Amino acid sequence: MKHGKSPPSFETLAVHAGRPAETGTGDVTPAIHLSTTYERDADGQYRRGFNYVRDDNPNRAALEAGVAALEGGDAGVAFSSGSAATLALFQVAAKRGTIVATDSAYHGTLRQLRELVPAFGAAVRLVDTTSLPAVESVIDRDVALLFVETPSNPLLGISDLRALAELAGQYGASVACDNTFATPVHQQPLELGASLVVHSSTKYLGGHSDVMGGMVVGPENDWMEDLKMLRGAAGAAPSPFDCWLLQRSLPTLPLRVRRQATSARRVADFLEQHEKVTRVHFPGLSSHPHHELARRQMSGFGGMISFQVRGGARSAMEIAARTVLFTRATSLGGVESLIEHRASIEGPDTRTPEDLLRLSIGLEDEEELVDDLAQALA
Repeated sequence: MKHGKSPPSFETLAVHAGRPAETGTGDVTPAIHLSTTYERDADGQYRRGFNYVRDDNPNRAALEAGVAALEGGDAGVAFSSGSAATLALFQVAAKRGTIVATDSAYHGTLRQLRELVPAFGAAVRLVDTTSLPAVESVIDRDVALLFVETPSNPLLGISDLRALAELAGQYGASVACDNTFATPVHQQPLELGASLVVHSSTKYLGGHSDVMGGMVVGPENDWMEDLKMLRGAAGAAPSPFDCWLLQRSLPTLPLRVRRQATSARRVADFLEQHEKVTRVHFPGLSSHPHHELARRQMSGFGGMISFQVRGGARSAMEIAARTVLFTRATSLGGVESLIEHRASIEGPDTRTPEDLLRLSIGLEDEEELVDDLAQALA
């Protein structure tokens, strides 16, 4: 990427990082390379860099370079979904030793850790990663990976990445951070000491609820090489068009995320004052137990809010049903605002409170979002 003497700003990186070199056509928007296979050289080599779409593709390479630049990493490995990315990470970690992971996380990640990872031969220790003493009590020389999700889904707990990275380093363990909720706009885990960063790029990186993907970013090391090898062997690669869609969304990432965070703060302030709301989970509020840590660790507080209401599950479901601007749907990070009763999605083993609703704040007018919640709560 061309830039002046000073390092480019995040906004400039978002627009230009990962854009392929000029091909002679003058295209401003990168082309989509849909070919599944590539011609060999006469001597059998692949000097143009690509041999088969499962292993690599120009759109995938461009996306990986772009996201890696935004996270401050050297390399990225793109996957067909966020779940494919985390499972691949756990498979690679299982060959190295024990996995310690946050016990408050996306329920799909916890399901992998409880039901799938033990079959790989690795021990899993789930712990409250917002508590440094709790992590200290379970980490030892057998641990290969400390997996942290911060802010966590759906309770928005904040784990101290710098302190956890220092602790893990004492035992030779690597730290991976799921940065989906914060995005690289508001949090830079590698700068805070994490070894690897994980994304469900279906969410904010894609940002339009129209593409599924996952990403792991880190330095050029054996973790990344093993992840790329496993992706090719398991066939968990994203399609060229999906990669193109994700790369299309990167230039607007800082604009979208910062606007969503501003609106989320307004909505959270409203909810905290409402008589039918018993608790608001949003790290931007001074009432949040990890607010000061979030202020130190993050440059913004994101667009996700969870809140609990009087009347239990029935009341929560009724409130969600009365919203107009908020769509009742799973997922997050898109331009449209979503509302969801998480416990009923996660199933009988959920630890999510029955009275909790999760909001993904979109790009609508923030006062109109407040008005919609006000009438739904009335």
